[in-house]
This record gives sequence, C-alpha cells and structure tokens, in this order.
Amino acid sequence: MSKRLVSRLLGMFQSRTQVGVDKAGNRYFTRVEEVDGAMKERRWVEFKGADQDSTTVPVEWICWLNGQRKKAPTPEELAELEARRERVKQNIELLKKKEEERKAGVRPVKKIGKSESPNLQSFVKQQFTGTLDQQKGPEEVSRPKDATDTEDSATDIDRTSEPTGTGATFKPGTWQPPT
Repeated sequence: MSKRLVSRLLGMFQSRTQVGVDKAGNRYFTRVEEVDGAMKERRWVEFKGADQDSTTVPVEWICWLNGQRKKAPTPEELAELEARRERVKQNIELLKKKEEERKAGVRPVKKIGKSESPNLQSFVKQQFTGTLDQQKGPEEVSRPKDATDTEDSATDIDRTSEPTGTGATFKPGTWQPPT
C-alpha cells in the first residue's frame, strides 16, 4: 500500500499542469487522474508563501476550482474584470458625493402631512359645478321635444351627484332595479 501512495504522490508532481497565476501570486494547477475507473480532472491552488489565506483567491479562480467554469480565466479577462471593479468603485464614490451634496443642499425636502392633504370634495365641486346644469339625463334624451313635465324639469335642476337617501325607508328584499 505504501508503494501505491508513493507512486501516487510522484505522479501528482510529474503530471500536473500549471494553468495560471493570479494577482496575489497564487498558482493554479490541474491534472487528469483515474478515480473509480473514470478519468477526472483535479484542480487545486498552491498559495504563495506560508500564508494559506483562501480569501486571496479571486472569484473567477474559485469558480474554476469548483468546476463552475470549464476554462481557466485568462490574464486579459482578469485585467478587464479588475478595470470593471475599479469603475464600479469610482461610480460608488461619485454617487456618495452626490448624495452628501443633496443632503447638505439649500433646498429642504418638503413633507406633506395629513393636515395638508388635498380636499377631494372641493376639487369635485370646482370641476363639476357648471356642468351639472348643462348635462342631459337619459330621461331628457329619450323624451320627445314637445312633451313637458314641470315636476321632472324641477327635479333635474335640483339633482346632484351626492346620494340623498336617509336609510329610514329601506326594507330588505324590496329593492327593484330602475326600469
């Protein structure tokens, strides 16, 4: 069994292929080995120096080590991603400055409380007072021009859009739709 272990260790160092190096100096390797009769690729990292801090491994390399990406990140890709991260940091700083300027600005933010809410009833009265007299109801449209009823014409003028019932005369089950 010790022969098998020694040969495996020697094979690990002989057949490994360096795939890349990150900004921190960590080196990444791969090797194809037989596991349970199937050939599988094994990936690992060798940290620079004695400090084996896994937080120094970039996200792109973590994805490659875990098999979430098939190809190792290229130096060009890493440089592009680093530049993008730098732009994001600059944009964050710019937005923070704008937010501070807005908070320290001369123009105060106006808050509307419950006492300053709009009055809907006065708005409706302002908008629709002149049009109630000019509107024709469905009874006037269907009635011939020569038919006059003084009682109906008097109630048309007094009509408003507000309900007028008191509820005292209501009897359940007696309501019928208008005809």
